[in-house]
Parts: sequence; C-alpha cells; structure tokens
Amino acid sequence: MLLSWVLLFFAIILEVAGTTSMKLSVGFTKLVPSLLIFVFYGFSFTLLTFTLRKMEISVAYSVWAGLGTALIAVIGILYFNESLNWIKVFGILLVIAGIVLINNSGVTH
Repeated sequence: MLLSWVLLFFAIILEVAGTTSMKLSVGFTKLVPSLLIFVFYGFSFTLLTFTLRKMEISVAYSVWAGLGTALIAVIGILYFNESLNWIKVFGILLVIAGIVLINNSGVTH
C-alpha cells in the first residue's frame, strides 16, 4: 500500500507540472511547455492507473484531483500573481477537508 501512496504522490506532482505547463504554454504558442503538457499528464495518468491496483478509486482520485487543485491555487498565487483573498483560502481548505473526509470514510486501508 505504501507504494501506491508514493506513486500517487508522484502522479500529483506530474499533474501539477502539466497544469503549470498549460499556463506557461500561453495557449499553445510556446513549443516546449506545450509538449510538456502531454508528457507530464501522460506520466501522471500512468502513475494514477498503477495506484488504482491497490487503492480505491474514490480515495486515489479525490487525493489526486484535490491536492492538485490546492497546489495549483498556491502556485497561481505565488508565481503567477493571482489574487489571494479569504474566499480562495477557504475554498482550498474545503478541498483539503473533502479529501480528508473521503479518505477517512470508514474504509479499511
């Protein structure tokens, strides 16, 4: 099971890299970031698929999507000068709370 969590962690990092590449591609006008979108997402989905061998899809996908969303929000704020307000912070906290709730839904790991 530990291997599944490690694979999921790397799948999240690759998903965040792919989404960041979307921003850096400037609407597919920059070649390298445009290509990296597909590379990062391809590897991310591959690792996520391997994760599903031992982990429930509801847990794996909620962690992958939720933490990816939260990390991208933070990257947007820190590196792309996106706005930061209490509503955005509260939304990120809700995403994290949702992940925790799904992960602790009474399922034996």
